Amino acid sequence: MAANGSPEIENEASEPIGEERLILNIGPQHPSTHGVLRVVVELEGEVIVRCTPDIGYLHRGIEKLMESKTYHQCLPLTDRIDYLAGSANNLGFVLAVERLLGVDAPPRAQALRVIMAELTRISSHLFWLGTHAHDLGAMTPLFYALREREQIMDFFEAVAGGRLFPCYFRIGGVARDIPDGWDSAVREFVLSFPEKMKDYETLLTKNPIWLQRTRGVGVLTIDEVLDYGLSGPMARGSGLAWDIRRADPYCGYETYDFDIPTGENGDTYDRYLVRLEEMRQSAKIIRQAVDRLPGGDICVDDPTVAFPPKEAVLTRIESLIQHFLLVEEGVKPPAGEVFHHTEAPKGELGFFIVSDGSPKPFRVKIRAPSFANLQVLSKLAEGRLLADLIALIGTIDIVLADVDR
Repeated sequence: MAANGSPEIENEASEPIGEERLILNIGPQHPSTHGVLRVVVELEGEVIVRCTPDIGYLHRGIEKLMESKTYHQCLPLTDRIDYLAGSANNLGFVLAVERLLGVDAPPRAQALRVIMAELTRISSHLFWLGTHAHDLGAMTPLFYALREREQIMDFFEAVAGGRLFPCYFRIGGVARDIPDGWDSAVREFVLSFPEKMKDYETLLTKNPIWLQRTRGVGVLTIDEVLDYGLSGPMARGSGLAWDIRRADPYCGYETYDFDIPTGENGDTYDRYLVRLEEMRQSAKIIRQAVDRLPGGDICVDDPTVAFPPKEAVLTRIESLIQHFLLVEEGVKPPAGEVFHHTEAPKGELGFFIVSDGSPKPFRVKIRAPSFANLQVLSKLAEGRLLADLIALIGTIDIVLADVDR
């Protein structure tokens, strides 16, 4: 990959090429690039000879911005890293800070985090499914996928007030308890969801056009997955059963019963099947979390870490002072560094934080799954037809804000 406007890209475009070759820019403004991604392809006829993703058109400087924010103020920034999976990014950050502070959220908050994280996984996969199918010429799956995704967004809004950016998690717990009936509505949704997935499979799984466009396209072996550092469905589609929820559990995932789906052929079709099964497994996890949702606190009882309840702030001077100090000064983790990773919908998401003991992180480095996964596009595309490039970009499931951060 290369940064946009880099000499490497410009020189490639200006190099003399044979009469049979053509350099073509796909994007950066193109619906099939799933964001502002420029892909420079060199063609012989319709065959891709070289493919270079050119990133950097959406650079936001989130890692640098975090150095000027308190730890609580960083949370809204994490929502925007992968805007299709805001809660997954919230979770990775708060877990890293909690490890730095040496605190654990109460059991009820842990269960609520699992429910929100798995709803986010389903929501992200649904949007991928709809847009990926649409890229390849099927419009109806997009309508079905957005139908169920809209219900999930309603759940986010009911519990957090935000839909695309819920920002529900807090350092030490969650922002507030769930409203009455919310858990029952979630249970009803996940019980009916597998039946609705049959609509997607009826349209796609055995569709001859879908099979022709995805089978044998973008094949990756396990060795290639390891060489490129791929994760998430990109790795599991090739048969590598690597999932952070199992390999390095957090939020009590080791106590839930779920399977890690893997593919056999490592192609675009297998990654499609893996993501479908992952949605079923997420629904299974949510059912378990709702059924055993414990009572109790939703945040740690530590005045140096968590905000006091709103009622206490309005009635007790000690709580009002505690709230004021946390807003003005923030939490102060001890000097040191920490890395924590989670299984986000697109793969392994990691936060490396360096603390100097002040209320603001000295340095934050984010291991974003889309950035690592996108680098394999060149390998997948070279030797394929230009029409396959659209399927290959879709199968990676990138979000450019996740790439550029």
